[in-house]
Amino acid sequence: MKKWLGSAGICINDKDEVLMVRANDNVGWAVPSGGIEIGETPEECCIREVMEETGYRINIVEKLFIKEKVIKDFEVLTHYYKVKKLGESKGINDPDNTIMEVSWKSIYDLEKIEHTYPEDINIIKKLGRKNKAEIEKTDVQ
Repeated sequence: MKKWLGSAGICINDKDEVLMVRANDNVGWAVPSGGIEIGETPEECCIREVMEETGYRINIVEKLFIKEKVIKDFEVLTHYYKVKKLGESKGINDPDNTIMEVSWKSIYDLEKIEHTYPEDINIIKKLGRKNKAEIEKTDVQ
């Protein structure tokens, strides 16, 4: 089985909205992601893909996990990162011309929209400010 390696960035703003993209060949929304190029680290890939697909420069806050999935004949390994945006978007600059739309989606409304990778919903919600505050409160008690 062939391998595909990629990275994805989960960016949540102060309003508990997650940065998402929609490709022209899919009705679902997803966090910005893409394939690791030769000589590129997973972190560099994440920074590049978010910039290309959304126009936002980012910093990586922390590595979250590696998602393993089989899609068609490929073993897909995607490195997920929590990221923070720097400044405003410079607009979509996707060399593959696959990204059709960029939007900030409320993490509390994620079940109401179509997702390319529905398995990502729970991790996105856990990274939200209010949920994180609730988790920390419970951990202290």
